[in-house]
Amino acid sequence: MTAPVRAGTFADLDAVMDIERASFPTDAWSVDAMRETFATGDAFVAESDDGIVGYAAVLAPQGSGDADVLTIAVTAAHRGKGIGAALLEHMLETASMRGAHRVFLEVRADNPVAQRLYASRGFAVVGRRPRYYQPDGVDAIVMRLDLGEAR
Repeated sequence: MTAPVRAGTFADLDAVMDIERASFPTDAWSVDAMRETFATGDAFVAESDDGIVGYAAVLAPQGSGDADVLTIAVTAAHRGKGIGAALLEHMLETASMRGAHRVFLEVRADNPVAQRLYASRGFAVVGRRPRYYQPDGVDAIVMRLDLGEAR
């Protein structure tokens, strides 16, 4: 059973930033950037008896047609339990409800687990951004999901 997903609140920021720093040690978002994302209502958390075990954010302006997965992470202890998939599904539902027809994302080229998750939900590779992730210089794989086809 996966952890339930709900809208993120400012009270969740400390836990989210702990996961962010552990998941992305060289290129974690700043607390200010995360706070701004939470302020827009585009952030979600997965919560279990252990507290916040994952989070995600999507940029899906009402009626724009396009949405972007901004970030997603799950604590190391809770990976492989469907939490990332639940967070992704919640973002896709949110994007669809706001009128998105396409969802884009960038994923690190050195993260095959995340790439498999996205591919399993219908995302396809549409490009590559060399040295996108800094300071590591890791390429980003750009993926897109056409919501009308996959949902």
